[in-house]
Amino acid sequence: MKKFKPLILLTSFLFALTLIIPAILVLPFGDGKVSGKLGEELTNKAPNTTTANTADAAVEVAVYRSSIGQIDNVPLEEYLVGVVAAEMPVEFKEEALKAQALTARTYIVRKLLSKDNIGVPEGAQVTDTQIHQVYLSKEQMRENWEMEFESNYSKILSAVRATSGQILTYEGQAIDASFFSTSNGYTENSEDYWSNEMPYLRSVSSPWDKNSPKFNSVKEVSVKQFESALGVKVGASGTIGKIVERTAGKRVAKVDFNGKVLSGKEIREKLDLRSSDFEWERKGNSIVITTRGFGHGVGMSQYGANGMAADGKDYQEIVKHYYQGVEVTAADSMLATITAQK
Repeated sequence: MKKFKPLILLTSFLFALTLIIPAILVLPFGDGKVSGKLGEELTNKAPNTTTANTADAAVEVAVYRSSIGQIDNVPLEEYLVGVVAAEMPVEFKEEALKAQALTARTYIVRKLLSKDNIGVPEGAQVTDTQIHQVYLSKEQMRENWEMEFESNYSKILSAVRATSGQILTYEGQAIDASFFSTSNGYTENSEDYWSNEMPYLRSVSSPWDKNSPKFNSVKEVSVKQFESALGVKVGASGTIGKIVERTAGKRVAKVDFNGKVLSGKEIREKLDLRSSDFEWERKGNSIVITTRGFGHGVGMSQYGANGMAADGKDYQEIVKHYYQGVEVTAADSMLATITAQK
């Protein structure tokens, strides 16, 4: 039996060594205070919209890029980010941005379902101008925002994804989700500015707009320009026209110039005014025109939406205030129909 002792000793020594070595290696790190730790520094890259798993992912929009004369096929989610970025200030509250994303999606879904391509080149579905919805590409956003691109892009993308697959409907149909910058304290009935009466585009109060930097504006034109644009004569009378009718939204409906009656909309467009809530006075050879609000006044006021968001209202409360009787509806079946049409 003695001849086996060296083998046993060797085995025991090797076993002990396997226990001792790891302890020796760990020992220097077990004593003393921590002087460093694993750090992390990640670049805050804008999320990849083309691989996002959202309800919007399967749809593409053919956008005619008016400045370069080409058609870009843009994933719906990316298109909506570009529209919100172009149409609403990025510094607005998140719930206001969500409301804008919802109106933008509603508009394009309604447009794509109608197959109405009037006013766009062959192969395109919309333009990137106010004729449809203003749209900015990623490159344009990057140029506009520079160092703030990533944070701004992520903020808007978050608003779009929070409303993914949702649209506004009235009696099951996508609505005409019109919007504008700033009201005069009220929105307009649709028929007071356009020809069609729409039950969800009713005049509602919008007191938040008074805080908008665009609430008041002043424009001065010469008497000659005024007369030429409106086809009227000012003369020496102390009264320059007379408002004979106002809209439900407190804007000018009709002005009588000694028997010639013009609508507030006509006057706004011919004089290039910010709003059809206006008044004027003559000062020498000039006419000074004061307006309240900015835009046609029909649908959602953007500054009003931001004011509601600041008051704690969420995006659904915002849109249901400005679009009467509507529902926020899942658009899966409509999006599927759009995809199947291609």
